[in-house]
Amino acid sequence: MTRDQNDQAQGQTYDILISGASVAGPALAYWLRRHGHRVTVVELAPGLRGGGFAVDFRGAVQLAVLERMGVLDAVQAHATDTGTALTFIDAEGRDLAAMPPEFAAGELEILRSDLSRVLYDHSRDPAGDGPAPTYLFGDSLTSLTETADGVRVTFERSAPRTFDLVVGADGLHSTVRRLAFGPESGFVSHLGYYVAGWDLPASAGDLAARSVGYGEPGRLATVGRVHRRATEPGYGGEAFCVFASAEELAYDRRDVGSQKRVIARAYEGAGWRTPELLATLEEADDLYFDAISRVDVPRWSVGRTVLLGDAAYGATLGGMGTGSAVIGAYVLAGELALAGGDHRTAFARYERALRPYVTQCQQGGRGAGEFLAPLTAPAIAARNAVLNDPAAVRAMLQQGQDVSAALTLDDYAVPVGQR
Repeated sequence: MTRDQNDQAQGQTYDILISGASVAGPALAYWLRRHGHRVTVVELAPGLRGGGFAVDFRGAVQLAVLERMGVLDAVQAHATDTGTALTFIDAEGRDLAAMPPEFAAGELEILRSDLSRVLYDHSRDPAGDGPAPTYLFGDSLTSLTETADGVRVTFERSAPRTFDLVVGADGLHSTVRRLAFGPESGFVSHLGYYVAGWDLPASAGDLAARSVGYGEPGRLATVGRVHRRATEPGYGGEAFCVFASAEELAYDRRDVGSQKRVIARAYEGAGWRTPELLATLEEADDLYFDAISRVDVPRWSVGRTVLLGDAAYGATLGGMGTGSAVIGAYVLAGELALAGGDHRTAFARYERALRPYVTQCQQGGRGAGEFLAPLTAPAIAARNAVLNDPAAVRAMLQQGQDVSAALTLDDYAVPVGQR
């Protein structure tokens, strides 16, 4: 009898390793703990990541999962100010069109750093059910070896251990996916654009006095403020940039200086106040930079290892990735509970329940870059004309609402054999 079979016979719980402590990882840790499992979360960063990059939740289904987790009130308490439209301007600062706040912020927007903290704290709540998860910061996986009754895991710093199951919740550039499924090139598609975001210093003055975006063919630079952060010392607003590149660019993802040079080259010669904006890059210590990409994995699990969130079905921008990750955590933990620990059944049902929904959500990411930074001047004018048409705006918002609502959540109250 394997350890899995023995544990199921005795009604025992499992040791589960989650890689990634941003959003999907802590959300899953909460649900697994609630179902009685022992959870370890490993995160490459030395602590919870900071930075002002905002994420959002859309539709009743995504909000329902937050409510079932017991974190909806906390997320709402940390919500950004979503009442301000993004105004597209010309080089002289004249208004051309406005993008409603619902386009970027959904029904509920929160800084990713705030969301990570809320989910992390909730997963470790002393009043919670089951053993609190253990978090290993500043570490990463180096190998996964599946055996008859577990997965032998080696780490960069921690001693090797064997877990019953391993979950890759470590983003678009997932280490778990690379180790268990194969090279990133087989699963991640470049969609022709890059995105960057960073906090502006107080010395930026009135640069972000209002939420505006200046665009030229193939590149957009925006500035704005999260009013909840207005009293933070040294805070001068946020920058968000999108630029086109048909080819994937060569840079070191762990070298911030390399990334800053790539961004500076992409905006050479840009008009408006873009040179002032780029000057703030020098002192930015919270830069987010990545390609707009889409992740497609033919099967989300292999043996005892399964992928969650962006590692399995990510889209850098416009793909409802945050909401999908939180829903995925709920479904994955619930299916494991229903299946009595039979990971094969649970993984298959998790994928079957979610794949149609997340695939539809991902479609929004395919056109996000081109919508924000059209490649030609006529395309920019056409985009602005659409935004100046109230009927067209309502239709686009309704389409997004329909996609976000296209899922019925199971309450996981019925044993798997009776469904």
